[in-house]
Amino acid sequence: MKQWTHFSVTVETGRLWRITFDSPPINLVSPEMLTELPRLVDQMEAAPELRVAVFESANSEYFLNHYDTSRVTETPKELGASGYPLLIDTTTRLSRLPVVSIAKVRGRVRGVGSELIQAMDMRFASERAWFCQPETANGNVPGGGGLEHLPLLLGRARALEVALSSDDYSSDLAERYGWVNRAVPDRELDTLVDTLARRVASFDKESIAAVKQQVNRYTLPSAEDLQSSYDIYVHSFGWPGSKRRLPAALAAGRNRPGDYEMRLGYHLGRQPEEDTQASS
Repeated sequence: MKQWTHFSVTVETGRLWRITFDSPPINLVSPEMLTELPRLVDQMEAAPELRVAVFESANSEYFLNHYDTSRVTETPKELGASGYPLLIDTTTRLSRLPVVSIAKVRGRVRGVGSELIQAMDMRFASERAWFCQPETANGNVPGGGGLEHLPLLLGRARALEVALSSDDYSSDLAERYGWVNRAVPDRELDTLVDTLARRVASFDKESIAAVKQQVNRYTLPSAEDLQSSYDIYVHSFGWPGSKRRLPAALAAGRNRPGDYEMRLGYHLGRQPEEDTQASS
């Protein structure tokens, strides 16, 4: 199995893989990860016995964080095997693989990290999990599928609340909204997910593939719609608000260990002083 930069793959059996995100210190999504994820999907696609992939994290405080906004200019521009940008290539192909993808979430999952698990088939969360789409407060828009997946998962009104508030949502509220399948006490999460994963992995791949294919007809956005938001996201870093807010956020502690990242929703809700003065 190939060695990866910011995640590892453990083949528990030919039918069940575990992918563990490990991008210290706060599990930011990096340009390198965007390059490697489509290659991971290639390997999953080429594994004839694989039935289930469980995604988890080596960091109990951060499952998978937002994009490393200090490296926006390094975002890879090449296209994936599907002909779409690498992030869209990853999520659309992952959703459509004849393999069940399950997110086992502990800690914070935000931005593109949240959008990646929205493209997975199931999401289970510890009581210690927090969810956020922070882009609007940064002067941007969710560009990795949040504006397409969230309305299908949460409904229109709640999707707008989540995307526009840019706030942190607890696992209990995420469960009520439909963001995750279930939120459980932390001590129960491993048993719940691992039991389900092994159970499904024991079934025939033809049946699993057929169920996914039929359900996908009504529950997945098109790759074209996903790219529409992705293109706006990339363009939005040139907007005046984004140019003003990003340096201020970096100076305040964004992308670094500390209180700003631990309580991102709280800090994003504090209106910058210049904005307060401009509106008074």
